[in-house]
Amino acid sequence: MPWGVTRTTLRDMTYFPPPAEELRFLDSELRQLDARRAQLLARRAWLITTLQQVVQPAPPVWPSPPARSGPADRPEATAPGVQNVLLLLGGILLTIAAMVFTLVSWGHLGIAGRSLVLGAVTLAVLGAPVALLRRGLRSTAESVAGLGLALTVLDAYALHEVVFTAADATTYAATASTALAALWAAYGTALAALPGSSAPRLPHPAALAAAQLPLALWTIALGGGPLTVTAAVLLTTAFDALVALRAAERPVRLVAVLCAFGTGGWGVLAAGVLCLGAAGPSAAARAAALLLMAAVIALGVARFAPRTGLATGMAATGALCAVAGLGGVLRVSVPGDWVVPAVLACGIALLAAARGPVAVRRGVALASGVVQAGAVLWAVPAVAVTLLGPTAWLGHVWSGAPADARAAVTVDAFWPPYAVTVPLILVAVAAVLATAVRGEEWRPRALTAALTLTWAAVLVTPSALELPYLAALLTQGLMVSALLAPALQGAAARTAAGLALLTALGLAFLSLATEPATLAVLASLTVVFAAAAWRGRRAPVSAAASLGWATALACAVGASADWRPEHVALLVLVVPVAAALLAARLDDSVTTVAVEVTGAVAGLVAIGLAVADPPLLALALSLCGVIAAGTAVRPDRRDVGYAAVALFVLAAWVRLAAWRVGLPEAYTLPVTVPALLVGVLRRRRDPAASSWTAYGPGLTVTLLPSLTMAWSDPEWTRPLLLGAAGLLLTLLGARHRLRAPLVLGGSVLALVTLHELAPYLVQVTDALPRWVPPALAGLLLLALGATYERRLRDVRRVREVLGRMN
Repeated sequence: MPWGVTRTTLRDMTYFPPPAEELRFLDSELRQLDARRAQLLARRAWLITTLQQVVQPAPPVWPSPPARSGPADRPEATAPGVQNVLLLLGGILLTIAAMVFTLVSWGHLGIAGRSLVLGAVTLAVLGAPVALLRRGLRSTAESVAGLGLALTVLDAYALHEVVFTAADATTYAATASTALAALWAAYGTALAALPGSSAPRLPHPAALAAAQLPLALWTIALGGGPLTVTAAVLLTTAFDALVALRAAERPVRLVAVLCAFGTGGWGVLAAGVLCLGAAGPSAAARAAALLLMAAVIALGVARFAPRTGLATGMAATGALCAVAGLGGVLRVSVPGDWVVPAVLACGIALLAAARGPVAVRRGVALASGVVQAGAVLWAVPAVAVTLLGPTAWLGHVWSGAPADARAAVTVDAFWPPYAVTVPLILVAVAAVLATAVRGEEWRPRALTAALTLTWAAVLVTPSALELPYLAALLTQGLMVSALLAPALQGAAARTAAGLALLTALGLAFLSLATEPATLAVLASLTVVFAAAAWRGRRAPVSAAASLGWATALACAVGASADWRPEHVALLVLVVPVAAALLAARLDDSVTTVAVEVTGAVAGLVAIGLAVADPPLLALALSLCGVIAAGTAVRPDRRDVGYAAVALFVLAAWVRLAAWRVGLPEAYTLPVTVPALLVGVLRRRRDPAASSWTAYGPGLTVTLLPSLTMAWSDPEWTRPLLLGAAGLLLTLLGARHRLRAPLVLGGSVLALVTLHELAPYLVQVTDALPRWVPPALAGLLLLALGATYERRLRDVRRVREVLGRMN
């Protein structure tokens, strides 16, 4: 066969397994490799341990204490760490000694001696790091260099105390700080220029730290005011930022970052205080120029920052500084009502002005969001007063229409100052959220927030503009209808439903000022929510709300007709009836439950209104029982029948109490009869049910109270009837072989008989001799003993039989 044919045939005959089988094969191979690798690693660890034990010296011949079972002792500190701590402590102690010498022991030497000692010591200490670095003792050189820098500060102080005693303190401090910063920088550069050695890292960061003072001190020395000093501080911040971005040494960069944040925060805070305290446009503009200067510095750092997070934060800081500066100018230039809208406009404009890298744009957008959030927080008090202020009408129901919408919401509250433009602010932020947010994840949340802000703007508009009282009612009523519109879906629909309920509640409180407004608003809310439920717009919430407003409308109608509360209760019962009829026709289980719960709450309201009149309370309880019984007819609501029975029993009790009936049987029989009927029905459905479960509760409810009354009743009627009932129950229990009637009836019959025969038993006991009770007790004990002995004998015989069998 030719070679080409063989190769082609073998390629065609090659078997390629399915992907699932190949994957199982690969997993199996990998598990085997992992197991083999674990074995090899364990073997390697054992070999290393064995070699270490071989290398260790032989133990001494004298007995050594037993080795501890824990790990070997290890040093808690490394050698370089110990070295650095010792050098640091030595440098600190020498610096303290030099300070004590300069400040305390200075007066024991003359001028020449003082200069000679300080100069010699300073030069010696500053020159010592050169020799130390050549010997490779870098850490020691670092400590000595730090001591030398501290001595230069003491030299400056000594010169002021001895030579320049007449110099101005601020001018001398500015000169000394400038000289020290230059000297330390030159000293660090000189040490770094030494060949074959690594220079100490302390001089350059120390020089940078000293450089924070000269510009501000020189400004103060030359008579500069707060604005000039703040500008000097911000210029120092710019210098620190430049060093932080361009310096090659890491310690210098870290110190520069810390100094930049410190001086920058101080400068921005001072500029903000000056801006807030400006009395006129000119002073505000100068303070704003400082904030703009800080903004330029922050944006410049953001533009060249190496890290994204730092760039975003600095961009946000710069944008906020710019908005704060413009806001300070606007504060003294525009009317008070328009300051916040103007600042908000500046914050929104940041979105359009954002340019540069992504991190910078993100920071500017973040600053814009902060400004908008601040504006919304400023508007919250006005919205809260508009929404919660009308609750005060509960104490002034139908006292008369207020002068305008603002007076309607400020019955017991006050209107926040400069809140006329609150609607404009809320609408502007809502528009930004609806148009600027484009991400798929954040878009629905932004639309929901925009809907909430728009609702708040419409809600507060009548109060902010002091529109008529009727305009406020109409605005909130139309807003309820709009929020229940079918165009909204998802989270927006849920939010709208919640806002609709909140608006309706505020509208109801607001309408309590006048009687016509209350009736019209409650009727409108009932119809609006019923229509929304009918059209399937959040049906559970809308249906429950409609029934709730119908309950409130019934109470308002009764109060308008000057009815007593117990008479209003009968009108309120129309709502549970409507709820029961409506629930029977609904297909949605959630809506059905919401309607039934609301109807039950309305029934409780009716019962609460009728409490003061027992006959009407009994009627209300009976009607509620009828409604519950009608609901229990439905196959899925059989358990409501228990509630119906309870309501009927309560109604009977209230009626009996109103008639001043004192017989306990009159209260217990209305419970016993339905309970026995329920027991009979249960026994028919389940013949295996226990008689105690079916008849025990019903019989006990009547028999126990009657038996208690019979024992203290001097008449014969109650014991006779109770004994007859016990006899009848005993016969019925024996006839049908039911334990509960047999035991309960027999017990009652025995106790009643004992109660009736007690006087005669007492007479018989008095007629008997005194030895009869002990004799009877002895006979009883003898009988018990004989029985016990017979049982022991039987056990003994059984044991003997078993023994013989073994």
